[in-house]
Amino acid sequence: MFYLSKIFWLLVQPLSLAFFLAALAALACLLRLSRTGASLAGSSALILFVTLYTTAGNVLLQSLEDRIPRPQGTPQTISCIIMLGGGVENEVMSGRGGVEFNAAADRYTETLRLALAHPEAKILVSGGDGSFSGLYEGEAGASAAFFTSFGVQPERLIRENDSRNTWENTLNTKELLAREGLKDCLLVTSAFHMPRSLALFSKAGLGVTPWPVDYRTSGALTLGFDFTQPSLNAQNTSTAVREWLGLLGYYAAGRIDWPF
Repeated sequence: MFYLSKIFWLLVQPLSLAFFLAALAALACLLRLSRTGASLAGSSALILFVTLYTTAGNVLLQSLEDRIPRPQGTPQTISCIIMLGGGVENEVMSGRGGVEFNAAADRYTETLRLALAHPEAKILVSGGDGSFSGLYEGEAGASAAFFTSFGVQPERLIRENDSRNTWENTLNTKELLAREGLKDCLLVTSAFHMPRSLALFSKAGLGVTPWPVDYRTSGALTLGFDFTQPSLNAQNTSTAVREWLGLLGYYAAGRIDWPF
């Protein structure tokens, strides 16, 4: 299922879908199916325009980020902080060493802030290698190097390095929490990823306090044109579509109770 989901996403992400439609349009023209070719080419152009030059993807992303607000204040006592992986570049680190962050670095920096403010709390880092090859270390090793370099004691860290997706994050985290006798934890992940994560944790019977980070939108976006940042629009559209498809897919598979 993991590999099928990876392949499916490679095919249906917006820019890939636009390319395949354009390729089919060219084939239809070669076969002298002019109406079919025109329809396919028009669909490809429409997907490209919406993806690159409108705020549609950002509004979709914003709708996810707005669903679960961060609590107003940090709980007085925290037994553990669960941080879901996704904040480092495994491939880059494999070739160059060190700890290299991506756009989701807030997962690490906010977890570090919470860990320093609550020295009694354990830190459970859940995230392995989600690539096709499975050749990389995963995030648990990188997290140990990062947190200990800021004075976090190694014995506070609980590393889960086998998960390849959010479903596996949930199953493996549940097992570790039971083993360590931990409950009522904070859950740290990107705001757009929090609805799917929290739905999975709730279905698994894990009571956590959501602590969303890594916001990508202002919270005040409306639908419209945006010709100023096509590459960022494409990235945010891809992220939003992936999350919504993940919610619907998990609901269809019975892994969450409701996608909305």
